[in-house]
Amino acid sequence: MKFKFNALLLLVAAVFPGTSFLPAADSAGAPRIVKIRAGVDNVMKFDVANIVAAPGETIKLVLTNATTLPKEVMGHNWALLTAGTDPVAFAAAGAPEAANGYIPAKMKDKVIANIGLLGPNEVGEVTFKAPAAPGDYPFLCSFPGHCLTGMKGVLSVKK
Repeated sequence: MKFKFNALLLLVAAVFPGTSFLPAADSAGAPRIVKIRAGVDNVMKFDVANIVAAPGETIKLVLTNATTLPKEVMGHNWALLTAGTDPVAFAAAGAPEAANGYIPAKMKDKVIANIGLLGPNEVGEVTFKAPAAPGDYPFLCSFPGHCLTGMKGVLSVKK
């Protein structure tokens, strides 16, 4: 029976690429681990664009910069924003703020969790609690130009 269930999960993952279907962690145990690769084949995309979480669920997000290009031209970060925040406007505000890792100082209150700028083959992680309120929370890479080309996604908090 376990084999059939695992086969079904693989089939669902193949039909819905870019979505994390990892089981939720036990609320009293370790956080659920979500792995995202950025810049695979030097394309400005995350390989996971949708994450579903329960309200208050603890998530450990592990980001790998899979690009082969130098950090100065193809660095990647990850920022989870409050519901209703425009990721494109956030990225535009952060573009001139290289010293802050392209996180705009005037919008830091919109950041729920983030992973700093990573170079090729670097790995970063952050552990956070999903917001308590159900809704859609955007995430993005705020390196200049990346969000505009589609390097963004959504954490959907659902009961």
